[in-house]
Amino acid sequence: MRCGDGAPAAGWLLTLLTLAAARGTAVLLQGDGYDGLLIAINPQVPEDQKLLANIKEMITEASFYLFNATQRRVYFQNIKILIPATWKANSYGKPKHDSYEKAEVIVAAPYWKHGDEPYTLQYGECGNMGKYIHFTPNFLVNDYLIDVYGSRGRVFVHERYNNEKPFYNWTKSILNDKYSFIPRCASDLTGIYICEKKSCTEGNCVINQLTGLFKEGCAFIPERTQTAKSSIMYMQSLSSVVEFCNEGNHNREAPNLQNRMCDYRSTWDVIISSMDFNNTLPRTDASLPPPPTFSLLQKRDRVICLVLEVSHSMNGDDRINRLRQAAEFYLLQVVEDNSYVGIVTFNNEGEIRSQLHQIVNKHVRKQLASYLPTAAPSGGTNICVGLQLGFEVKYALLSAGEDGGIIECFSNVINSGSIIHTIALGPSAAKEVEQLAHETGGLACFASDRLDSNDLIDGFSAISTGNGDTFSHSIQACLVTSFNALVSYYKQFSRTVTIDSTVGKDTFFVVTWQTAEPPRITLLDPSGKSYTNKDFEVNTVSQVARLQILGIAEVGEWTYALMNTHLSLQALTMTVTSRAANSNIPAINVKAHVSSDRNEYSRSMVVYAQVSQGLSPILGANVTAIIKPETGDPLILELLDNGAGSDIVKNDGVYSRYIYSFSENGRYNLKVHVQRANKTVRPHPTVPWSHSMYIPGYVENGKIQMNPPRPSVINNEDIQTRVGGFSRTASGGSFIMSAVPTRPHTDVFPPCKIIDFHARTANDVIILSWTASGDDLDQGQESGVKSESL
Repeated sequence: MRCGDGAPAAGWLLTLLTLAAARGTAVLLQGDGYDGLLIAINPQVPEDQKLLANIKEMITEASFYLFNATQRRVYFQNIKILIPATWKANSYGKPKHDSYEKAEVIVAAPYWKHGDEPYTLQYGECGNMGKYIHFTPNFLVNDYLIDVYGSRGRVFVHERYNNEKPFYNWTKSILNDKYSFIPRCASDLTGIYICEKKSCTEGNCVINQLTGLFKEGCAFIPERTQTAKSSIMYMQSLSSVVEFCNEGNHNREAPNLQNRMCDYRSTWDVIISSMDFNNTLPRTDASLPPPPTFSLLQKRDRVICLVLEVSHSMNGDDRINRLRQAAEFYLLQVVEDNSYVGIVTFNNEGEIRSQLHQIVNKHVRKQLASYLPTAAPSGGTNICVGLQLGFEVKYALLSAGEDGGIIECFSNVINSGSIIHTIALGPSAAKEVEQLAHETGGLACFASDRLDSNDLIDGFSAISTGNGDTFSHSIQACLVTSFNALVSYYKQFSRTVTIDSTVGKDTFFVVTWQTAEPPRITLLDPSGKSYTNKDFEVNTVSQVARLQILGIAEVGEWTYALMNTHLSLQALTMTVTSRAANSNIPAINVKAHVSSDRNEYSRSMVVYAQVSQGLSPILGANVTAIIKPETGDPLILELLDNGAGSDIVKNDGVYSRYIYSFSENGRYNLKVHVQRANKTVRPHPTVPWSHSMYIPGYVENGKIQMNPPRPSVINNEDIQTRVGGFSRTASGGSFIMSAVPTRPHTDVFPPCKIIDFHARTANDVIILSWTASGDDLDQGQESGVKSESL
């Protein structure tokens, strides 16, 4: 059984062949053509018109190659290329719901061990689409890499290759050291084996008699001229290869993720069973599809409108003050410089509190904050009225009230091209607001009414540009929410937060409270310098105290303590934000989400947290997910990057865990805390993600012609060593559960499928090892590495 719902695994496909089923994507399969594929260029990539021309050429070639590989079923129809604002204006179109973070293909400089090697980031279960395909500008512009990887269009369609165990079966077929090739699917491929590394014996490739495998250091050099048609999943660079492995020639014995995760099904079986192909039949005529059309889009300025509810629903639970604190936090610390920001409020009617102001200095930020509402008048909730005023200035919506008429303006909102981020406050917020976010490519968040919760600040802090520029983002160093936040008279809570070397610019420490007087604040920097209330800028109206550290904040552990000097119990919080310290070094970032925005019990879900520096994964972190329902206690889960259970690939910087223990129906909020001690963490020695196969050379006219060495890569060991300790907090948005039974729950979840089973020999003994599953999925008992000797 597959971990989760007990059903067989549906597929393991890392190409774009399951686009229509992707979460949050705008790509649709219209007839037999994919419409809306988004390719985004990172803002750090220099302007280059040749890059655009080669992207178009690659997708055009890929479209016809895909059409033939899928037996005349699908092709690429309409393609969108998102041009960064850092490039000069050139009559490009205006994007609507498109953003860098939603792109299926990104063009960016390399940060991980791939160098210029194309790869697909994929960490979902069998049948899930990859997050994105990554190409470097060098790969797209310089033709010398074509000999190494094959034509760019073929690389684009290429599925996956297991570089960890490239040799898993062999048979000598004829004379002159020629072999039928390793995968049964590609048994017609011919070539020779050569020794590339010193570990080979006397310069020859030698078979290990115990394992039946070639010893380390052997490389297969294919004949350049072949007749074999498969497999695209292995060697797409050969001109004869035009097919995927199918049921008749698939090698079920190959020790790769395709077999482990997909119940030993072939690539073509996975593809033909996917949602995109359920109702797609091959063309019966001899015609070819038209070449793709391309739309070049560029977003010049970021325009934001905060659309805030001020109806009677905002009067209780200190909501209006918490709203002001969170919105002020966003305006003063989070929203990027040079953005245009306006403010709209609404109840039965809407009001423009502030027209657009461009954020050019801190005085404009403070001016905008002065327009935030301080009281909630009476009145009902009409979300459409607020949205109507915010259309031309767009982006963020906060609502707490019920509004049965919101569905009436859905089409207008979607057609406006605005991206709507939503924050539902309290259990009575209209259930349709999340749909607004999902339909427009925005983020949906939920904030409970618990006074010791910092969910509103979480939600506002998660609203970023989505343009891929990791150097301008405000990165939260630490965020204390529910735990140790309700403080009695003359009691205090204290914590440490680590400022790492990737951040330190525009560092703010922000304290919030509920009463007239602020708590007693003590803050110590790593050198022992003390900051107290007199160093903070105190706003008694908003109950916020704010301290900005001038210059670049000192790297190391900062310790703070908050003491409640009020006679009654109150909630105290500390929020720390900081930006990238160096424009040439991306800051460590955390992205969190769940596998589904809506779910029914008893289908399990997966919580994911991707911890990275640019595109380079960060290893060895302690990652904790906090999942909070509308009422009741939160569920706290440790997320793992161990290659077992829900974690498909070990040491890829993606931490995950199954979640199945739900206490009630309704909205749930996800937040992730990430910490790593100041220690050296060595990266995994292999490339973890699906990538294009490097071809070391070819045999042509009986002679070996070697390709240039594998493209150079960044030394990730240096990156991991330099990063040291850090702290981060990230909002993962919200999701909705239904059909949750009353407790006690019946035992409906099986143990996880074991996906890291491994056998090795030592002193004539076979040692089997695997990571134990839990009683319920990957939980319920202690998990660890188990081994048995035979």
